Amino acid sequence: MAFAPSDLEVTSTAFEHHRDIPARYSGEGDDASPALAWQNPPEGTQGFAVICHDPDAPLIQHGTYGFVHWTLYNLPADTLSLEENTRLGTAGQNDAGGTGYKGPMPPEGHGKHHYYFWVLALDCQTSLPDGLSLVELLKEVEPHLLGMSRLIGTYKRD
Repeated sequence: MAFAPSDLEVTSTAFEHHRDIPARYSGEGDDASPALAWQNPPEGTQGFAVICHDPDAPLIQHGTYGFVHWTLYNLPADTLSLEENTRLGTAGQNDAGGTGYKGPMPPEGHGKHHYYFWVLALDCQTSLPDGLSLVELLKEVEPHLLGMSRLIGTYKRD
């Protein structure tokens, strides 16, 4: 993924940066996507995309490492937050074989994993089809990337 630093700030009412993600948002719980909010998008932002990725997952698939838990896109510029278990935007593929959000569930005994909730600010409003993989999504949005930031949560199976 290209890197485009900005003043964009990502937060959640569900967990704080580098803190534990509650089980409700995991595969062991309700598998509900956490509420997210962002502020200070770059000037010229016309749309957003959201990605949740676990780089600690011991997998290499589709030419990438880790595990993709969520790709969400086609979010207009006036969307500065997502409610818990949101239905906004267009859902892409996760690495569990479905679409939409798939919560944390690292292998038992694998320790604490880090979950990167990336928000990407784009210079255009996208109208991409549903079901895109992370690789397909990034191919479409990277040329339009104005800025990005992330919120990192952690999760460990008991």
